[in-house]
Parts: sequence; structure tokens; C-alpha cells
Amino acid sequence: MTAQAEVAARAADTLIGAPPEYLTPEDRPTLDQARAWCHALATSHYENFHVATFFLPKRVRPHFESVYAFCRVSDDLGDEVADTTTALRLLQAWGAMLDECYDAPGRSHHPVFVALHETIVACDLPRTLFHDLLRAFCQDQIKTHYGTWDEAVEYSRYSANPVGRLVLMICGYRDEQRALLSDDICTGLQLANFWQDAVRDSEIQRRYIPTEYMERFGVAEGQIEGRVFTPEFAAMMRALVDRTRDMLRQGAPISALVDDELRVTLDLFRKGGEAILDGIAAQKYDVLRGRPVVTRRRKLVLLLGALFGKLSVVRDSGVRPA
Repeated sequence: MTAQAEVAARAADTLIGAPPEYLTPEDRPTLDQARAWCHALATSHYENFHVATFFLPKRVRPHFESVYAFCRVSDDLGDEVADTTTALRLLQAWGAMLDECYDAPGRSHHPVFVALHETIVACDLPRTLFHDLLRAFCQDQIKTHYGTWDEAVEYSRYSANPVGRLVLMICGYRDEQRALLSDDICTGLQLANFWQDAVRDSEIQRRYIPTEYMERFGVAEGQIEGRVFTPEFAAMMRALVDRTRDMLRQGAPISALVDDELRVTLDLFRKGGEAILDGIAAQKYDVLRGRPVVTRRRKLVLLLGALFGKLSVVRDSGVRPA
């Protein structure tokens, strides 16, 4: 076995226990192969992050897809591996592979890091943002309940906000003013997902709804697991939804501070979060009877609005769509 093959084998060994599709290949993929792998992963999931990138210029989409692939694999290493000890080991190994991507990129054999290295260099992305994401995924393995609103917001600082900041950096924005507005939107999106997924999270022994809100409104421990909906629970959810909606609104001014193409994408992110909150309200805040969803009609309206926005940008600039 050559030295290069030995390195690849050792890297593959560190991911033993991960979903099979994420194991490190023995042969190092080319950049084109690595980008194709990231693209396939991104287009196989129907989430806001990928859908929104469709409205960005074609030249930056590979960078978004490599970041998305890193996030997707990281998330799955934490959530798709049942054993906590194994999940933590895999996340730590993934973090070591991230450091290798920065410090010795020629040794990286995983397609995510082959593609991500090019994005890191082209966009000058700091490793701290990627490690922040991994910190959140590791935290999920050891912290399962949240006592206060501030604790949930602090978690979002690591689980969601780095994604928004990476989006801005890929598009050439590195100032703190825009980053803080992006944080408001990303945190609002994360919290909206928490409220939407209350029952689903309870099934894996997690609760992001803060204890302080449960106590303030007289919601008992076990109501989520038992799906016991009461007027008190509705009042609690209304308060959480209203506060989250305010956070999304606080981030809205960022749309006036970026170029038109990025504005379309950021508006789609924000409106997607608002649509989730609207879905919760439409169910009279009863997230226990079933996961509130954004209706197909609402999704179509959002996508058509974004598409119209992109076409308007193209028309005004006099160029063909990327």
C-alpha cells in the first residue's frame, strides 16, 4: 500500500459507524468529482438552503454546495447515528478532517473537503465558523433540554448563524453590520424550526422550548410527549412565535444592504421562516396534533416571488440568467 493509500485508509477508518454513503473513498476524487458529489447531495434534499441557492449566480453555486455538503454530513453524523458515543467520535473525527483541509489539503480524500478547500481559498472562509457548526452538533449529543430563551438563542449562534455568515462571505460581504442582521434571520429560522418540530424533537428526547416559558404559562412537563394541548400551551406558543417573528423582522433591513441577486435569496430565507410561523398560527398554535407545514400553495407563491425577483434583476442588468 502506498503512503497516500495508507492516509486514505486511516481517514476512512475514522468514519466507521457513519452512514455508508459518507465513508471516505480510498482514491482521492478530482475537484470536478468532488463538486459533483456535493451537488448530488444538495439536490437530493429539499431544504431552504439549497432551494434558495438556485437564485444565486451560477458561478457561486459550487461554493454554496460544498458548504451545504459539509453542513449536511455534519448534521447526519449527529442525528442519524443512534449511539451518542459513536456520534461524538464521528463529529470529532469530522472536525479533525476539517483541520486537515485547512492545514494539509493535499491529504484530504473525502469529496466534501476536496471541494470545500477550493471554496475556503476562493472566498477566504475562516475555520472558526465551521467549527462553530460542529460545536452545535456535538452539543445536541449532550444537552437535550433548554431552560431559557437566551440558551436557545445561544445554541442558534452556533447551529444557524455561521451558515448565514458563510453565505455573506461567499458573496463578498464581510462587515459586522450585515453579519448581525443575518444572525437575526438565521436565529429566527432556527427557532421557528424548533417550535415547528416540538413533537419530533421530543421523540428523540430533546426539548428546545424553554423551561422558563413552560413555567410562565403553566405548561407541565410531559405535555409535549403526551400531546396534551391546552389553552396554556397555545398561549405559550403564541408568545414564542411572536417573539421569533420580531427577530425575523429585525433582520429584514439586510435586504437593502446587499446586491439584488443576494437580496432575492435572503428574502426567501426570511419569508420561509415567516411561513413556518404562519403555519403554526394557522393551527391555532397546536403543534402537538401534527407538524405545521408550509402549504404547497404558499411554497409556490414564495418560489414564484423569488423567481420574479431574479428575472427582474436579469431584465434590469440586461444579461441572461446564470
